[in-house]
Amino acid sequence: MLEGEFGDEHDRYPAGTYVRNPIGTAHSPRVGPEGCVIFVKLQQFAADDQRQCVIDTRSAEWSPGLVDGLEVLPLHEHQREHVALVRWAPNTRFQPHWHQGGEEILVVEGEFCDEHGVYPVGSWIRSPDQSQHAPFTGDDGALIYVKVGHLS
Repeated sequence: MLEGEFGDEHDRYPAGTYVRNPIGTAHSPRVGPEGCVIFVKLQQFAADDQRQCVIDTRSAEWSPGLVDGLEVLPLHEHQREHVALVRWAPNTRFQPHWHQGGEEILVVEGEFCDEHGVYPVGSWIRSPDQSQHAPFTGDDGALIYVKVGHLS
């Protein structure tokens, strides 16, 4: 949930909540009077990936990333697929690397950059299997949703 509050017959989900409903599940969506902005990616799971979960990312415990200035909140793993939120401090650089199985990124806050471009809030970046880049942030840092390993 990016803004506002979303709900269904099971619960209400404020901004900052990650809700994962696998293929074949159903619910009755409800939106409060103030509305909401949500990121929805349908039909994205393997048929045998049936884990359903809800994570409050505002109170969850984040872990240090691979370089200073990164914090990671794992959201889901299945076989080679990994999904996480990654918080980038201002002016953080990550080493050049490649993505076996590709990568998808949604910029949730701030501005995310690499040698291919500058990506403001709301940008969706889909990089194919074996793609390479050297990402970094500017003065504002960034929060990104990232999914890797699923595009091979």
